[in-house]
Amino acid sequence: MAYSEQDILAGLAEIVSEETGLPTDAVQSEKSFTDDLDIDSLSMMTIVTLAEEKFDVRIPDDEVKNLATVGDAVSFIANAQS
Repeated sequence: MAYSEQDILAGLAEIVSEETGLPTDAVQSEKSFTDDLDIDSLSMMTIVTLAEEKFDVRIPDDEVKNLATVGDAVSFIANAQS
């Protein structure tokens, strides 16, 4: 199943909210995982794992460091599923 970028953003917002306790509306495309959302590397790996399961994609470990913002992750997942 291919997800739209809006669906991916909403799904990531739910995952980040569950992992961090942040409200889903705080998770926006331009937000940095580390600087704006205060997500550490361990939480980021959990978020990546949950996103892989939810969207049925593979995010290689060496790509995770390139996912600085929520929008970066949305774009990566959108491209990985096509």
